[in-house]
Amino acid sequence: MFRVPGMSKLVARSTFSARFMVPRMPRPSITPIRWHGHVHKPKPGEELHVTFILKDGTQKEYEVCEGDSLLDIAQGHNLDMEGACGGSCACSTCHVIVDPDYYDALEEPDDDENDMLDLAYGLTETSRLGCQIKMNKDIDGIRVALPAMTRNVSNSDFE
Repeated sequence: MFRVPGMSKLVARSTFSARFMVPRMPRPSITPIRWHGHVHKPKPGEELHVTFILKDGTQKEYEVCEGDSLLDIAQGHNLDMEGACGGSCACSTCHVIVDPDYYDALEEPDDDENDMLDLAYGLTETSRLGCQIKMNKDIDGIRVALPAMTRNVSNSDFE
């Protein structure tokens, strides 16, 4: 216990510190990648495959679950894909270049995705947003390349 200046009562340290404590920053996650929050480990026999071609030309292949987006897969494996909008189709930082052999198997991009792709750096005929590509059996084995750069456009760019 201690005495607070200007107060006649003794105040317990726990009461004082709880009221005036500065919140601490949360600790960084030390969870292994295979248990990452938004990427699930596929069940045996239900694995789908995706290959990312990185900016330096190296290829990384992963076994993934049906329904996972390419953005979630890339972030879950610490690949260099930003996804600034969190996968809400409001930026172009998850831009990927799809292998032409798989492009026609994808659903057509909607107007929102096309609008965001117009802002993407290095746009190609097979460009898509990684947040809009969900893994399924039709695209098992898909290969996507990460572009050399991404562009994160904000309101301040137009002032």
